[in-house]
Amino acid sequence: MSETASDRGASAPAGRRVAGILRSRPVLTLAMVALVWIAASLTSRGFGSYGHLRYLVELAAVIGIVAAGQTFVMIAGGIDLSVGAVITISAVGVPLLSWPWDPGGTAGVAGILVISVAIGAVNGIGVAYLRVHPMIMTLAMATLLQGALILVAGGSAVSVQSPAVVWLGNARPFGVPAGILLWLAVSAATLWVLHATRFGARLFALGANPLATLLSGVDVSATIVTVYAMSGLTAGLAGVLVLGMNGQGYVGIGDPYLLTSIAAVVLGGTSILGGAGTYAGTIPGAVMLVTITGLITVVNASAGWRSILFGSLILGLLLLSGRESRR
Repeated sequence: MSETASDRGASAPAGRRVAGILRSRPVLTLAMVALVWIAASLTSRGFGSYGHLRYLVELAAVIGIVAAGQTFVMIAGGIDLSVGAVITISAVGVPLLSWPWDPGGTAGVAGILVISVAIGAVNGIGVAYLRVHPMIMTLAMATLLQGALILVAGGSAVSVQSPAVVWLGNARPFGVPAGILLWLAVSAATLWVLHATRFGARLFALGANPLATLLSGVDVSATIVTVYAMSGLTAGLAGVLVLGMNGQGYVGIGDPYLLTSIAAVVLGGTSILGGAGTYAGTIPGAVMLVTITGLITVVNASAGWRSILFGSLILGLLLLSGRESRR
């Protein structure tokens, strides 16, 4: 039976939709992760085991959670360079916020999350009302927080005693690490806010054209403060998870997550200029970065060479995943 003109007309849009899906950045990033996992499984014994892959995803949960807030900020046209310091504040602060009337430790976790949101809100106020550039504002905040940490913690590590934090870092409900379940919850909430709410639509509009967004009646300043507060919340949440997984917090524990959170967002297809992107791409981006780190670890090289290799691979992946178009 020969194909009719109407059949060809119906199949053409379907073909374009499939081609569009295959060209999307989230799908491309996911395909890169799959290719790296397959290649590493064939060349490295034990890499492809279920336990090892689950461990990689568990490690990626920290990057994925902090990158959720970074995705909000970057889509809105900003950037948050204080997330590493907020993670450290959270990881060091939870053990300090323990009281006899809170044996479960939930009040301490809630308290540090409130502090994290407040730090993010101060960043937003500086950007929105004081007109400080996001890079300068958040970098200054990071420096301020690091100095405060040295004064408070004195450079020594603090061990976690909170049962709630220990549970978050070590429990495996239904065989799945609690950190991964937390990441799933954060991912679902992030995707819903970005793509199914008016607030998410405002972020895309703000990142694409701030002046037009202001003229359309959107409270731009309040939106900016909110988005930085959300970044503070996810960074604080990531700090609690890091503390639970490591068992102790110390000055500098959050530093590695600054570059990786930005790289995960960009790898996933979110424009660093704002106005475009999705958290659906940040998720495989976070997994890709942890996979690269794991592969570099097996290389018998000094810490300096491992850092050079890691930075070079991130730069290469960012170039491969597409250069930022000029607007």
